[in-house]
Amino acid sequence: MGVAMSLLRFLSFLLLGGVAVALATQPVSVQAQLATSVSVIFLLALLWKFSRGAEARQLFIALALFVVLRYVYWRITSTLPPLSDPVGLTCGSILLAAELYCVAMLLLTLVVNAEPLKREPAPQIEDEALPTIDVLVPSYDENASILATTLAAAKSMDYPADRLNIFLLDDGGTDQKCAHPDPAIAERARARRAALQELCAALGCYYLTRERNEHAKAGNLNAALEHVSGDIVVVLDADHAPFRSFLRETIGYFFEDDRLFLVQTPHVFLNPDPIEQNLRTFRRMPSENEMFYGVTQRGLDKWNAAFFCGSAALLRRAALDEAGGFSGVSVTEDCETALELHAQGWTSVYVDKPLVAGLQPDTFASFIGQRVRWCQGMLQIFLLRNPLLKRGLEPLQRLGYLSSMSFWFFPFPRLVFMLAPLAFILFDVKIFVSNIEEAIAYTATYVVVNAMLQNYLFGKVRWPWVSELYEYCQGVFLTKAIVSVFLRPRSPSFNVTAKGAASTQDRLSELAWPFFAIYGLLALGAGVAVYRCVAEPGVRQLMFFVGLWNMFNLVTAGVALGAVAERRRRETHPRLPVERRGALALGEAHVRVAIEEVSAGGCRLRAATDSDAKALAAAKEAEGRLYIDSIADAARRPSLSARIVGVAPDGRRHIAFALSQPQDHLALAELMYGDATALERFQAARRKHKGIIAGTVQFLWWGVIEPLRAFAYLRPRASETALREPPPFADLSNLLGRRQPRLRPPAEAAAPRSAERAPSSKNENA
Repeated sequence: MGVAMSLLRFLSFLLLGGVAVALATQPVSVQAQLATSVSVIFLLALLWKFSRGAEARQLFIALALFVVLRYVYWRITSTLPPLSDPVGLTCGSILLAAELYCVAMLLLTLVVNAEPLKREPAPQIEDEALPTIDVLVPSYDENASILATTLAAAKSMDYPADRLNIFLLDDGGTDQKCAHPDPAIAERARARRAALQELCAALGCYYLTRERNEHAKAGNLNAALEHVSGDIVVVLDADHAPFRSFLRETIGYFFEDDRLFLVQTPHVFLNPDPIEQNLRTFRRMPSENEMFYGVTQRGLDKWNAAFFCGSAALLRRAALDEAGGFSGVSVTEDCETALELHAQGWTSVYVDKPLVAGLQPDTFASFIGQRVRWCQGMLQIFLLRNPLLKRGLEPLQRLGYLSSMSFWFFPFPRLVFMLAPLAFILFDVKIFVSNIEEAIAYTATYVVVNAMLQNYLFGKVRWPWVSELYEYCQGVFLTKAIVSVFLRPRSPSFNVTAKGAASTQDRLSELAWPFFAIYGLLALGAGVAVYRCVAEPGVRQLMFFVGLWNMFNLVTAGVALGAVAERRRRETHPRLPVERRGALALGEAHVRVAIEEVSAGGCRLRAATDSDAKALAAAKEAEGRLYIDSIADAARRPSLSARIVGVAPDGRRHIAFALSQPQDHLALAELMYGDATALERFQAARRKHKGIIAGTVQFLWWGVIEPLRAFAYLRPRASETALREPPPFADLSNLLGRRQPRLRPPAEAAAPRSAERAPSSKNENA
């Protein structure tokens, strides 16, 4: 029945699409086209203002598509240069191909996001019926403090202790690395292994490693599957800390569907990506990944096509065994694994609730490295596991995966759009045959309708023109990566995204020079366009239109200069606003406090009452302990060493923590990751809708001021150093305090349930 309904829906889409194409290809005058498009824009504005709901959404999409299809028909039939102009025809065909790609992606996006699904909360299950869970935290070279935070948060999750095991999968301490020919590398690997074994023992977790670093993350996870036996596998990246309610909010879905293999939750990040950092948009603009996790995954979920994103997910062990473990043909093992299991008839669930907090790359170079891996991995799957040819997938699942993979071809059309106007401005190559009236009636109205459609569907998760900015910033470097995948589909290798490093000074990214070159070229084009408008009356109208196009490109390139002009990061630890209570003990004074913001380095708090404020002001000691009111157990009060390092004019105190023992990370996990509503509020505060006009004004402003800042960074500066955390394994006193005995976790808390699946002696904590 499910296959039949999906096929019926797919055929309905085709039928309606055929009707729309028939209407869109009717020949009309330019005046009629303009009147029709303006009328549609007016109707869209009325729908936007006065009508919401599923029916209004479908009508909005249908009206917008009509204008889009009219534009496409006109572009194909009326605007290409003639055969007598081979150069113009070639360049014009390239531009048309880029536009057709964008229209195809728009259509796929509309199909995928036709009815984004909002799941009901998972049923709550009695403890006695809960399955056993193994939490796998793969790691390569992450700092010990980052790992301690993630492991402590995982250990603190609300779940029966005898049914939950936490495993650190250390690929930085493998036998291969410990026996490396370079003595320095070998010593670092051995020190890392010993340090993390102690850390895991102290936190009640398991340490696992393997002989060789083979098949990257997928190989690490598959090696761990040989040593674990839980019914459910949870995968968390090394810098993804789960909130206490993560398992309670997700595990119940497995009881509703015996064929469910995946429950995926969104990735929410506590630190800005480099573009957010450099443009200062963090905390006030939706994150770049919000469009995917806030809308697209929900749209995919409607068609049983939501896929594994590598972390913050639960997977059924039986499904993984049936598929032979995690797939490793591509460097994006997550999507590849989901594709294989969907093709085998398994189902997936996407829960649009933030339950895991992670970290993003700090520098533009590491950001690009991450996106290169994503791009190459998705295109590897496109070439080697193409969803259109994959047996077992339903039609709309194929389209969902096709949309996610073909998206990564965007660098080519994006760069075509950036450079195409220069062909006419600088070389008089006519790539677009049109007069100004047709350009207004077709092109201008198409651009307006496209902007309205994007803002209507994604306005709360994506500001106007931000997609263009991110695609341009990535496209400059991804073109080479795409070509390399097509030449050698099996050649890309997994690269680990560097995190926890940022500049202590304002500086230009080492990848900045292509952006300056393109900006200079576009600025030259703008100057020539102005000159030709004045000096060549015969091309004035068309030059004005093309010049506006080039000017928008110049603005985008200017904002990109700001994106690669890296501001120094003042925060070494990401902060999360919270609403927690506790008591601050300073000498003889014990003051009730409200904790408002917390990070791994400290917190901001205020006195809970006026009397507490007086007591806090009278306290003579600056060092003491912060006792936290526990959510898990009212009788238990975890505490942290606290030192007042600042007093705000309104009386709020800034507290620094000293995380000298692994147990301190458990207390920090209680404080920072105990209440998932804090992450919901953090995310909701950023989901602010920005209208087309306001978003355009903001973008134009960035286009003016950001190039000035970037060019100012060209001035010679003092030598720069990177802000990095202390060497993670050279001195264990940073994390463990005094040397501790190498203890195994308590048997009742973390021991595997069968001896034959238990960690081998080589890989255990001891």
